[in-house]
Amino acid sequence: MTTKNGSEKISSLVSRISVSLPADLLTELDRMVESRGYDSRSRAIGEMVNYQLAEHKRSLGNEVMAGTLTLLYNRATRGLQGRLADIQYHHVAEVISSLHVHLTEDQMLEVILVQGPAAKLQAITHEMLAQRGVITGRLQLLAAVIPPLHAPAAG
Repeated sequence: MTTKNGSEKISSLVSRISVSLPADLLTELDRMVESRGYDSRSRAIGEMVNYQLAEHKRSLGNEVMAGTLTLLYNRATRGLQGRLADIQYHHVAEVISSLHVHLTEDQMLEVILVQGPAAKLQAITHEMLAQRGVITGRLQLLAAVIPPLHAPAAG
């Protein structure tokens, strides 16, 4: 498709829908759009839909997803760092990478990049959170997949 001045117009791959909302909910949405600096309501609603779709896939458990497992733990707890490393090694197919930061003399923040079936990632998270010395943690999953690190060899 070309425009009046002869330049190519890129077709947009979006679909338009109509949404009916109560006035008070629309007012809250507009406040959020403004406070977060979205270009439009559509951007904000699109982000909310993406988040809910990811949550739905996570709840199904069999969808392969990528995300982060963030842990805060007491590094002074005897053997904890070794146990956490052993868990990661045991799940090497799901654990892509990890980064740890010393926050205080005793507190450590660890961010672990993971990918795999959502249910398995939840199980790994529960196993790590159950370790004595782990203060808190959170698994954040996205409806995305990390490309393979190595392509299969051609026949």
